[in-house]
Amino acid sequence: MESAKFAENLSIFVEVAQARSFSAVARRKGMVASSVARQIDSLENELQVALFTRSTRALVRTDAGNLLFERAVKILHDMTDARSEVTSLEQGVSGLLRVSCLPAFGRRHVVPHLAALYDKYPRLAIELDLTERIVDPVVERIDLVIRVGQQADSSLIAQRVASQRYVICASAAYLARHGKPRHASELGSHRLIDRRHSTSMRGWRELLDSDVAQQAMFAFECDDCDARRLSVLQGLGIALMPDWSIGGDIGDGRLIELEMDGLAPQPESGIYLLRALPRASAKVRAFCEHLSASIGSPPRWQVAMAPVGE
Repeated sequence: MESAKFAENLSIFVEVAQARSFSAVARRKGMVASSVARQIDSLENELQVALFTRSTRALVRTDAGNLLFERAVKILHDMTDARSEVTSLEQGVSGLLRVSCLPAFGRRHVVPHLAALYDKYPRLAIELDLTERIVDPVVERIDLVIRVGQQADSSLIAQRVASQRYVICASAAYLARHGKPRHASELGSHRLIDRRHSTSMRGWRELLDSDVAQQAMFAFECDDCDARRLSVLQGLGIALMPDWSIGGDIGDGRLIELEMDGLAPQPESGIYLLRALPRASAKVRAFCEHLSASIGSPPRWQVAMAPVGE
């Protein structure tokens, strides 16, 4: 068994198992699908076991494939981490760091600070996955996942870097046309902006009485936070937004925070950096420290919410 070739085939196997497609992996890696399939064939021949049940419609892992997938993910993680740790002893912070987070948060609070990070660590490279999905760093071989809100108990190592809260807000133009609601029951006659797939405290339907929610007009629904921000700035309706997305808009007077009776106060929750490995590599530590310093304490968006002149 050639260890280098086996490791290469194992890595391809994990990507195929995740994508359930030879062609998808081939496109991502700039290969042809037949080459990817040959690497899986080689791995199956070496192990003398079928890893996938193949059909024209899908690839489905066999029991052996499931077992290998669970072990392979950990093996590849350990190999990557070992290489990073050993390299960092001589070269400092360097290599590829894979990070995943919400698109809007990444655009607003990660990407703007990368130049300063690269100035400090010019040999560092970052692969940023902007997605609304809940990413599993173990399965998807991600070094760090940035998550917003309360986190379920898990085996992941979590570092809280900031706090956030949800804010009810609207533009002055909207309030001039439709009036300023003083009680939650009045929202039944208003236009609301909401997440398309709202969950927990992030959506109007979870906050309002069912009768009020049924009466209200949901003028715009979208999972993307930046799109909702633009819609409320245009005066499309009243939105429930995380403060990290609209702090500056409220501070500059572009949006007005609304307080009304009949709604429980929105509790603060956290913004977390999560990783699978107990020991953080040098590049992980460098990114976490830089992001935490860039966000500040209190977070820059909460400072920005203070009216100009205060």
